[in-house]
Amino acid sequence: MKRVLVTGGAGFIGSAVCRYLVKEKGVHVLNVDKLTYAGNTESLKEIADSPLYQFAQADICDRKTIAELFADFQPDAVMHLAAESHVDRSIDGPSAFIETNIVGTYSMLDCAREYWSALSSDQKDAFRFHHISTDEVYGSLGETGLFEETTPYDPRSPYSASKASSDHLVMAWSHTYGLPVVITNCSNNYGPYHFPEKLIPLVILNALDQKPLPIYGKGDQIRDWLHVEDHARALVLAVEAGVPGETYNVGGRNERTNLEVVQAICDTLDELRPVEGKSYRDLITFVTDRPGHDMRYAIDATKLETELGWKAQENFDTGIRKTIQWYLDNDWWWRPIREKKYSGERLGQG
Repeated sequence: MKRVLVTGGAGFIGSAVCRYLVKEKGVHVLNVDKLTYAGNTESLKEIADSPLYQFAQADICDRKTIAELFADFQPDAVMHLAAESHVDRSIDGPSAFIETNIVGTYSMLDCAREYWSALSSDQKDAFRFHHISTDEVYGSLGETGLFEETTPYDPRSPYSASKASSDHLVMAWSHTYGLPVVITNCSNNYGPYHFPEKLIPLVILNALDQKPLPIYGKGDQIRDWLHVEDHARALVLAVEAGVPGETYNVGGRNERTNLEVVQAICDTLDELRPVEGKSYRDLITFVTDRPGHDMRYAIDATKLETELGWKAQENFDTGIRKTIQWYLDNDWWWRPIREKKYSGERLGQG
């Protein structure tokens, strides 16, 4: 695998994948990104001048442009990460999620199949279309149990429904046309370069600004947290070694309630950036829960670990500390976002 076309590579997870492919794997990357509100080329500063890195600003729904990029770049694999991803925004405006996540995935599959069909037999066998998805397609768990690759789909939000739809399209292209696909479904990611609408970066930056730290409901919703760099390693392994037609779940085995996550951030900030006479926990504010909030997600990553040999390098305690320190050290990245794009206002109240 020498040439990889990455969609959504200016986003949070996509930029981590691009950085890993270029810096650690020596792979030639074409990053295709529309640069919506959450896309940020500054997240790729480390590799921007590398001869292995190319960027094309394009919409995955623009079939003509995407087909031209396939023809020009001649990828050995596609890693399809481009997606609208924030549940709260999907509640306020689902149409963008339908267009990008479903229609855009169809466009990518259509272009990939056309390109793949013209390859030699050896190139066809080696080619992969890797679709990156979410554990939210499985719905909500009870107090026990884990999501497995065979768990029935039960999406509960416009976002998760759109991702479930895209997963089904990808698998249909495998069964119907023989396109060699791999799907991965991941748990909640966190780490550097995370757009600050999501829980962890929002809480870190609100805390630094001494703003309220909003907790939905009682904060008892449980998520399994995965460091984005562990995820990037898993994704590259899946596209390199995954079996065509298979799905692999990627999880960190780090279940925490939302309240526990926020308290951990507060306690770490009390140590790293103390405010005399105060604790960041004093900023915690409980707010009305969002509509249809799933109670618990947790991933069983056994298949990925045993069949492909992946293992997370970070646990939640090490990963959250590194993440907080990154935000303390890199206000050049997040401050323009807070000032010009998103200042922390609440979304998704229905």
